[in-house]
Amino acid sequence: ARKEDVRVQVVDQNVLEISGERIKEEENVGDTWHRVERRRGSFRRRFRLPVNANLDDIKCSMEHGVLRVVVPKVGALPQSNVRLIDIS
Repeated sequence: ARKEDVRVQVVDQNVLEISGERIKEEENVGDTWHRVERRRGSFRRRFRLPVNANLDDIKCSMEHGVLRVVVPKVGALPQSNVRLIDIS
């Protein structure tokens, strides 16, 4: 895959969506045909991100057709509105 064929975005405030298009590749080298067959068509994967994901600092890179996505955590989570109730 090429990075131009892949799209990475955050949707619905906490879902990481990776989508793109697969294409079949054929290569002609001299008199020999090299054929690489891969599944064709579009794809989409969605991952729910945890509450402590830092959405502003997500980094993506692609090397040799492998996509790498790094989602860092935020420092401290905000205090929740959880209150302990004593059992009598």
